[in-house]
Amino acid sequence: MPVLLNGMTKISQSGERFVPASDQTLLIYFGESISQEAHELVVRFLRLLEREPLRNVRNVHPAYCSVLVKFDALRWTHAELEAALRERISRLGSVPLPAARVVEIPACYEKAYAPDMAEICARRGWSAERVIALHTATSYQVYFLGFVPGFAYLGELPEELAEARLATPRRAVPAGSVAIAGRQTAVYPFATPGGWRLIGRTPMRMFRAEDGGSSVLAIGDRVQFRAISAEEFLELEKTCR
Repeated sequence: MPVLLNGMTKISQSGERFVPASDQTLLIYFGESISQEAHELVVRFLRLLEREPLRNVRNVHPAYCSVLVKFDALRWTHAELEAALRERISRLGSVPLPAARVVEIPACYEKAYAPDMAEICARRGWSAERVIALHTATSYQVYFLGFVPGFAYLGELPEELAEARLATPRRAVPAGSVAIAGRQTAVYPFATPGGWRLIGRTPMRMFRAEDGGSSVLAIGDRVQFRAISAEEFLELEKTCR
């Protein structure tokens, strides 16, 4: 039998955890921390719901190891929806995972585009070259998109580069800024406020509203950053913008 926690939270025998998040949302945890296993379960779950949609489920919002399901509270109770979702989750093993698409993102890490680089280096006694080498050596998983359209949460950043967010967020972060926070990295698709540490910038447009809301990255992709010079940045910017 499932274990009841706090009166509402249940853990199934297969490990999922269901949490009613509001009167019309149900949160499903496939793990308690960032991991490839939890991510793959999230992706399989999303693909199964795409293939076999549930009526009166309005939206699904994936995160690192969970999915928030929004539903019509006049058509479903939390218990009814949970039962329907448990049946689908029992079949996740039969859902194939597509081969990951690899997306290369050129990034300039020079001073003009990396306002937090000097502080990050000074705190560690490193050169900028070491930060760049670490950041570009890793192939990052696109776990999910959120915050603003086209903002992909990428992980995991090498532990040596883990950084706390700024105590006071910037009012405006330039579009294309390459940033790090905790064990995450990301690219700001628009000029928005933000509290992540900025270590570079890409000339790529990460989201094109004029193309019907086209995002360069999608959940399940892998990202490889490639260091470029300021001259290359300006040349690529002409074609990317």
